[in-house]
Amino acid sequence: MEETGGASAYGASLAGGGFDIYKFIRQPQTIVRVLSWIFALVVFACITTEGYINAAHSADAKCIFNQNDSACQYAVGIGVIAFLACVGFLVLDVYLPFMSNAQERKYAVMADLGFSGAWTFLWFVCFCLLASQWGRTHDVRGIPQDAARATVAFSFFSIATWGILAYYALGRFPPRCK
Repeated sequence: MEETGGASAYGASLAGGGFDIYKFIRQPQTIVRVLSWIFALVVFACITTEGYINAAHSADAKCIFNQNDSACQYAVGIGVIAFLACVGFLVLDVYLPFMSNAQERKYAVMADLGFSGAWTFLWFVCFCLLASQWGRTHDVRGIPQDAARATVAFSFFSIATWGILAYYALGRFPPRCK
């Protein structure tokens, strides 16, 4: 069975075909999704491992970003959910060509588009929050500065990758008839 080269419904090839892992891995969307997964991992791993320090005069651990615990909690939350979503959407990307119902494919693509668009915005908010709080941190003695800079940088990179994923999801919608 050959593809005709025409538009397919919501980015899916003909249903019932075999799965080619090498073709799947080389797809730009898969590569960007894996990058998003890695970036999310870096953000929440940096904060959970080195994002809290004890002040000299207190036993309570405070966030390295201007002692604003909300900034660290927000970044960890966004990172963990993005990490899990990347895994879920990778599984969905594998399963999408096997969906025979166009309505199911439509809902899957709409979920991908909506989530990717929302997470692009939430990563932007995360980057702005972390960069602002890091800029206001005056006493950097004893703070793992590399972890803070990596967190800010990878939250910025995540804006781009999630934006690209939203663009790819938007490209899966079939052209409208005139």
